[in-house]
Amino acid sequence: METMKRLCVAAMLLVTACIGAKAQETANITATDAKSLQLALRQAREWRRTGDPRCKNGISITLKAGRYYMEEPLFLRPEDSGTKASPTIIRGEKGAVVCGNPRQQHTQLWPKEGMARMLNFDTQKRTITIPTPPKEVLERIPTAEQPDQLFEMVVHQRWAVAILRIKSFAVRGDSTVVSFMEPESRLEFEHPWPQPVIGGERGNSSFLLRTTELRDGIEQLVIVDGANHVRFQGLTFEHTCWNRPLHKGHVTLQGGFPLVDAYKLKENPGLPWDEGLENQAWIERPVSAVTVRNAREVDFSDCRFLHLGATALDYESIDDGTITDCTFEDIGGTAIMAGSFAESPREVHRPYSDLANQCRELNIIKNTIHDAANEDWGAVAISCGYVRECTIWENTVSHVNYSGICIGWGWTPHDTGMTGNIIEGNTVSDYARQLYDAGGIYTLSNQPGSRITDNQISQPFPAPYATNNRAFCIYLDARTDGFTLSGNTTEGRPIRRDEIGDNHPGPNLIFKQ
Repeated sequence: METMKRLCVAAMLLVTACIGAKAQETANITATDAKSLQLALRQAREWRRTGDPRCKNGISITLKAGRYYMEEPLFLRPEDSGTKASPTIIRGEKGAVVCGNPRQQHTQLWPKEGMARMLNFDTQKRTITIPTPPKEVLERIPTAEQPDQLFEMVVHQRWAVAILRIKSFAVRGDSTVVSFMEPESRLEFEHPWPQPVIGGERGNSSFLLRTTELRDGIEQLVIVDGANHVRFQGLTFEHTCWNRPLHKGHVTLQGGFPLVDAYKLKENPGLPWDEGLENQAWIERPVSAVTVRNAREVDFSDCRFLHLGATALDYESIDDGTITDCTFEDIGGTAIMAGSFAESPREVHRPYSDLANQCRELNIIKNTIHDAANEDWGAVAISCGYVRECTIWENTVSHVNYSGICIGWGWTPHDTGMTGNIIEGNTVSDYARQLYDAGGIYTLSNQPGSRITDNQISQPFPAPYATNNRAFCIYLDARTDGFTLSGNTTEGRPIRRDEIGDNHPGPNLIFKQ
């Protein structure tokens, strides 16, 4: 009943949006390029400010067919807010594309296909030893005569990858010792989880060498910050870059979240809330093409997110939003992100109970996500951190390098504020293509009154470079609790208990598979 109530509310929102968009009931402004789009938004803001009677039933900004090249993001502020009776609707005619720059180009140098196994990972000297690359690869190391390229090593490490800018090679016969630039060198070698595996269950971690063009491009297309009652309909968001690896490398904790500081507790590890804790980490949020924060009732329907360098759509903080019937394809990072992940200045491993209130009553309904996490393999299709009363319903997820649908953060059995989250009726396939410690559906921490029901989940992809076998249809990771699991299937049959991974689960899990 709870799910149906939420879905009925979402349906009412969509019906209202369709009615509100009729020309005879809304004030209409037309845009034909990026400049006129900015001016249209300013005009709508002025109508709101002056109480113009034309916006009594809402304001509709219509983007005519064409490409809207953004040199800076479209920024919606509190002054751009509508009301329930008079929403602001930004909609596109067929062929309306809000876009930036094509993504930076990468050229894999060695090995030409796939990855190679590393030989050694030295945390003291901060070096990685690899088989010596061919002469023609070593000769391509960028010099002053090649200032437009960056030489990188992409490192496979269980549930994440690291992108490390190469500082130097030291060839020693059949092996070569590689050192790296800062800050990624410090972060890669000081933080214990994840790190590459040497001599693990299924062999050593892998790597590849590549060049990347040194070119920054626009990363963000739209930022909604403090604006309420805004709806985006029928738009395509396309082509953004991801500049961070060019300047800082990219070393992550999990889920694509970059570390800004991290180290291992070497003396007397453990803290009052977790006696076994040995690692400290502070993270920042990945950049997104479209960002929503400090907002209420901001919705996306029938939109397309294509060829984006990092996160596609990010709801940092929202009260009652809906994402429905949208398509996400060729996404470099996470397709849909929501909620706080205890970003810096907070340390991520502490138990927090206040963050879930920042993202509540978010409905992610009937979206199609294909080919996400193709730049940062540790990103996912749908990633929700500290959220509450969030419904993820009837989405289709496929071709993802790590987990499919993730909900929860904190690695803690304590009160998290996360409650009443529902993952129901989704189809997840072709996941864990590169990284393991993964799940078609993946959870963390204590989330009372939550459920995972009636989802169809394929078996994990046989990832070629995984160093362990930890991939599951459903993975109840660190301290997961408070969920009821029922009606979930794989390959046309109920998911067995041994196809559900767990890691120190709580006492209040209910299995009805």
